Amino acid sequence: MDKFPKDLLGAVNKKAGKNISENSIKKIASGITPSTLQSEAQIKQLIRQVSAMANIPVSDETIKEIVATVKKSGMNLNSLESLVKMMVKK
Repeated sequence: MDKFPKDLLGAVNKKAGKNISENSIKKIASGITPSTLQSEAQIKQLIRQVSAMANIPVSDETIKEIVATVKKSGMNLNSLESLVKMMVKK
């Protein structure tokens, strides 16, 4: 992820109610590998990292929904933007 779309960054910041830097998001994204999105435990860890960074609590039910959606859709690193958009909508 070379450049995080500004409209998506704005949506994340609006949802979080604080200014999250592009670098903060890139730092989390840089640790994601293709195998990350295949492992339920790693997807949950990623969700928790993003939740903590944004200071937005995510219920266990929502985490389960996101994990199921990611695994069902076969998301890969090229569609990480889609994952972030989905999380922002929750």
